[in-house]
Amino acid sequence: MSTRLLLAAASLSTLLVATDAGAQPGPVPPDGPIPTWNYPGLNRLPPEPAAPRPAPRRDLTGLWDTARGGVGARGARGMPAPLTPWGEEVSKTHKSGDGVRMVPVLEINDPLSTKGDPGGFPRDLLFELRQVQFVQTPVSVLALHMWERRWRVIWTDGRALPEDPDPRWYGYSVGRWEDDYTFVVTSNGTDERTWLDNAGNPHSDQLRVEERWHRVSETRLELTVTINDPKTYTRPWVALDKLPFAPLPITTDLMEMLNAASEVQAVVDAFKAEPVK
Repeated sequence: MSTRLLLAAASLSTLLVATDAGAQPGPVPPDGPIPTWNYPGLNRLPPEPAAPRPAPRRDLTGLWDTARGGVGARGARGMPAPLTPWGEEVSKTHKSGDGVRMVPVLEINDPLSTKGDPGGFPRDLLFELRQVQFVQTPVSVLALHMWERRWRVIWTDGRALPEDPDPRWYGYSVGRWEDDYTFVVTSNGTDERTWLDNAGNPHSDQLRVEERWHRVSETRLELTVTINDPKTYTRPWVALDKLPFAPLPITTDLMEMLNAASEVQAVVDAFKAEPVK
């Protein structure tokens, strides 16, 4: 089996799909140079200076890395709120490769790792949030995610979220500056076929997600994510709480992490062909 298929095979049981297994992360700046091509990301966050420089006002621009703190292999880092009766029924249909709904590998029905479906939103924040680059325009903020090479448009031109949205894998997002250092994003319209995370936590079409991107200093950014879905959960709950990011040089070329449907199918076929022990 090829190296890429071996990586995909590991993903089916752990849902770390097409990860950089075996790759050696480069040194943390300023201890050494960032490699020119296929950089896998920081192994750890560099320490903040004793007297960090203040953050620029209303500016997220740059390439930010969680140093693997965003890799949520077993699901959301926060404790989900209790499920409603509807949420309980949907939850029973989710058979994951890890976390509280973990089942034997051939019973997994995660659409990400068995069909190659897009991970969707906010799973891109709660599962494989590694590196993200922000590009600011006069009417929007673009969030370019390394995992699956997805990009999101967060509109800042004053428009409201759609009231009856046509579902999207990555939803609809609007943002505003709450103060000079806190950018608040609200999203809706995420397709119900997606899972919140790789533990199979469900959501409905009533899902609203709030992201709070707080620029602490020139070299620290923090993210808090709150889930609000009254059809699925009995109350809002915090899925990420002040997850820290550090900047990477803007010249960094990141490795590619994609979930290819053809490779997913090859891995499923390989597992099915194995003799039962």
